[in-house]
Amino acid sequence: MPTARPQLLLRDEGGAALPTLLWRFPEPVLSVSSAAAGGGLTRVRWVINAQVRHDYRRTDLDEHIAQIAAATHLAGPGVGLLTAVDVRRHHSVTVDDVTVTATVGVTDPVWAADLSATSAAQAPAVGTINVVAALPTRILPGGLINLVATITEAKCQALADRKVAGTGTPSDAVTVVCPADGVADRFGGPRSECGRAAAAATYRAIIAGLDQPGG
Repeated sequence: MPTARPQLLLRDEGGAALPTLLWRFPEPVLSVSSAAAGGGLTRVRWVINAQVRHDYRRTDLDEHIAQIAAATHLAGPGVGLLTAVDVRRHHSVTVDDVTVTATVGVTDPVWAADLSATSAAQAPAVGTINVVAALPTRILPGGLINLVATITEAKCQALADRKVAGTGTPSDAVTVVCPADGVADRFGGPRSECGRAAAAATYRAIIAGLDQPGG
């Protein structure tokens, strides 16, 4: 089973001490991620969710994540998430051996189907909801992709229940990891075993982040 809960590290970046959440795996795990750096369907040795400054405007995300990984002594492929949220204020929830960790920032909520929005390229927004889910059993690729949808639906449900005017932020990301070996399940929808647990854990973690004072 992948390491479920992250380790909290501090890194120096430009003279600022910035916290980083790190999931480090003794063996490669399967990952599906919407992250801009290390995303896609692959095998990884680590996942990081790194805090950046509120005025962050870098667009060379692969290079930045590589710099953070080198400073953290990480080797091999990994997934890199970025957020202006203080990641020390993360929330981890476990439901039936599925652990979801969320960092929740909703300073820039948007509706996904906002027909008035423009598609002009912009620097990435930093008011972000990042979700990392660690599963105890292997899931086939289609099921992993389905889990990203299930987790996103649970996120939207939490936002709706707390009257947030949007389905998320422009830079939200979801990462799901599971063992690379063993008997595999093929389902990740909300009525599958892992999907049900991931949805419940996601909802609770995001609600906790939204309800946190100053969150």
